[in-house]
Amino acid sequence: FLAMFMRIALLFGINFLIQMKKPWFYIDFSWFSAGVTGQSLILLLGGLFLIYKSTKEIHEKVDNKGDEEKEIGKTAAKSFQGVLFQIIMIDLVFSFDSILTAVGMTNGVEGALYIMITAVVISVLIMMQFAVPVGNFVNKHPSIQILGLSFLILIGFMLITESAHLSNAQIFGGHVTPVQKGYLYFAITFSLFVEFLNMKVDKKKK
Repeated sequence: FLAMFMRIALLFGINFLIQMKKPWFYIDFSWFSAGVTGQSLILLLGGLFLIYKSTKEIHEKVDNKGDEEKEIGKTAAKSFQGVLFQIIMIDLVFSFDSILTAVGMTNGVEGALYIMITAVVISVLIMMQFAVPVGNFVNKHPSIQILGLSFLILIGFMLITESAHLSNAQIFGGHVTPVQKGYLYFAITFSLFVEFLNMKVDKKKK
């Protein structure tokens, strides 16, 4: 529900989001230039946060699993607050990116706001339906957890390139273009397919 409320709140603030297209300040070096907007700044910070958090989680799962389990009882309250903050931040990043995409897709369509709100509600209901079984499956397979965190790193990089594109950034005279989401979805789908094949092979060996 948190994701749904965030997206709906952002939809009602569409006018404010559109105003954030205007550059807040400019960066101009001999090799790099950009007009940083509010939208690009949010996507940049969100992308960096995803990369940092995902990399940290992978490191902890690979190297510090035992230490982490020992500290669970001592830092339960602190961990809860930290996890809650991280969930809110990730929800905000994905909500902002999805709303920007939705606004672009429905630009000029009559009743676009109601269409987007309906789509948000339906998508959240679908996610809620599959959240528990998917969560249980991921918890049972550590390799899927690592794969999911790796996907978040890819998404973080995509958000950074999209941020640079919204800022009309140029590096050595060349415009930065965003990573097409189709490529990202293909990489995720292919990786999951290979992982499922590996899981099936391992199951047969056992």
